[in-house]
Parts: sequence; C-alpha cells; structure tokens
Amino acid sequence: MLYWLYELTGGQGPFNLFRYITFRAGAAFFTALIFAFLFGRPLIAYLRRVQKKGQPIRDDGPEGHFVKAGTPTMGGILILSALLAGTLLWARLSNPYVWIVLMVTYGYAAIGFADDFAKVSKHNTNGVSGRVRMGLGLLLALIASAWTMYLHPPALSGQLAFPVFKDALLNLSLFFIPFAMIVIVGAANAVNLTDGLDGLAIMPVMIATATFGVIAYMVGNANFADYLGLHGVPGTGELVIFVAALIGGGLGFLWYNAPPAAVFMGDTGSLALGGALGAIAVVTKHEIVLAIVGGLFVVEALSVIIQVLYFKRTGKRVFLMAPIHHHFEKKGWKESQIVIRFWIIALVLALIGLSTLKLR
Repeated sequence: MLYWLYELTGGQGPFNLFRYITFRAGAAFFTALIFAFLFGRPLIAYLRRVQKKGQPIRDDGPEGHFVKAGTPTMGGILILSALLAGTLLWARLSNPYVWIVLMVTYGYAAIGFADDFAKVSKHNTNGVSGRVRMGLGLLLALIASAWTMYLHPPALSGQLAFPVFKDALLNLSLFFIPFAMIVIVGAANAVNLTDGLDGLAIMPVMIATATFGVIAYMVGNANFADYLGLHGVPGTGELVIFVAALIGGGLGFLWYNAPPAAVFMGDTGSLALGGALGAIAVVTKHEIVLAIVGGLFVVEALSVIIQVLYFKRTGKRVFLMAPIHHHFEKKGWKESQIVIRFWIIALVLALIGLSTLKLR
C-alpha cells in the first residue's frame, strides 16, 4: 500500500526508498513483529477467556501432554494478523502473485479456524470432517494453480522445472494444475501434522519460508536468474515482502509459543502457513525443491501415512506413535530435545535446498 507513495511522488525524497524490495521487506518484518508483540498478550487473554477449557487434548496422546490442558488454541490468528498488516502496508498490491499467496493463506486459515472452533465448541478433538476440509482445500488449490499457470511466462506455463538439471523442463500441460494442487494441499497438511509440540512447527516454517523468500527474489530478478541458470518468473520478487512479514509475525508468535506454550497455533495457523509455503513453491517454479527444504514436513506426513497403511494391513505399528515427533516422545526424548533437534534438521535441509540454486 505504501508503495503507492513512491508512485504518487515520482520517487522524490525519502519515498524513493519504497522502490526497493529489500527496504520494504525489512519494514514489513518489523511491522509484523511489533504488531505481534503489541497484540499477542491481549489476544491470548481473550482466547483464554472465551475458550475456557482451551484446546482439547487427545486421550491416546503422550502422557506429558495432559499438563497442557487449558492452553488456548487459534494462536495462528496472531501470526496471520501480523502477516496481513505487514504485507498490505509494504507490498506492491498490483502484483497478482501476492494475491494468489494471500488467497491460499487466508483461505486455508478459514478452514483451520472452522476446525479449531468446532473442537473448542464441542470440547473434543472432532472438528470439521476430513472430507469437507480436503474438498475446500482442493478447491482453493485449484483456483491458485490455474491462476498461477495463466500468469506464468508462456515458456514456463505448464512446465515442471528441476533443481540441478536446470535446463530440463517437463511439459505437464494441463496436468500441471493437479500436480500443483497436490503440492499446495500436501504442504498445508504436512505442516498441520508437524504442529504437535510447543514451538515445533513455527521455526521450521520460518526457515523454509525464508529459503523460498531468497528463491523468489532470485527468480524474480532477471540478472540473478540468468547468473544462476534459473527459470525467471518476473514479479515473484514481491513475495519477499510477504515472507518477511510472515517471519516477523512468526517470531512474535514464538515468543508466546515457546515452552511452556501460552497459546497453540492451532489448525488456523498450521494449515494457513503450510498452504502459503506450497503456493510460493508453485509460483516460483520450485515445487521439487520444496520437498528438500520442507523435508521435515515430508517425513512427518510420511510417518502418518506409513503408520496407517501398515496398521490396516498387519494390525501392527511401525512407530510407537505418529506423527514421528510423538514416536520420539514415547522413546523418552524430552520435548525441548525433539523441538531443537528438529529445528536443526530443518535448517540443514534449507541449506541443502539453497545449494541447488548454484549447482548445475
């Protein structure tokens, strides 16, 4: 929004700074961070007051989780509010890629909010039915995927790009749309499954999103894209503003979500942030790199799939409990150990993903 001041003044005086993505990204980060710090405590107090019993705890969950009973959920509202403030103030709102990612983020946030609200209202872990959640998620992903395919440069529209083998493109044609839908829906649900311990999901999300902020900036800049041998997607650099605001809001949320958590993210936040990550990967043509950078989320989702399929087939379990972070809890790891070690894994995977930008 404030970018318009640069356009209205012709870039005269201090408003010339607004033309730079890096300046606006920094401003978006601090806007979101300050917003989260200012409104975090009042929001948590409000959620605690209206929810009373807080997020329902699974009866079959790890024993250590019962002490968390009464902790309010829907803390994702704090991240999303801060993210929206930072993005709307500092992003160039004429950029369609910004609106695609915003649509996916807040569409999935609405689905997650409905699920959280149902759980809190019924005082049990049964929220919105899986079919309804999946159907609405697929619809959002369909709109975003088709819109993105329409906006991509003709040479890239419908194409699947590969890391390392950068000259290779696989023409999926219209099949790119269902592929992109799987990426978005898969990312949303994978992050949702990862959100099971205090601080576990938010830091890997920020690490992965920051990585894709770098990717968005590189592919959106013709000079960097040419130097690194990347497929350029003009306009994606503006997503750096969104990413910076997400990180600012995420850090503000982590202040209150650090063990012992004063508030949980809930599906409101986890579905939204996962959807945003998937949408950015689709927009920047780095869907495969998402599987590397977001490898932690992939493992969490696979652990659930493997557990369910193996149990149905044999009646036995592969893991003591799924998702896999609960397996380590059952093995006696402390919650803080799991969280910090998973953060380290997420950081290593992000660095591996970034290294693919230079490899040929």
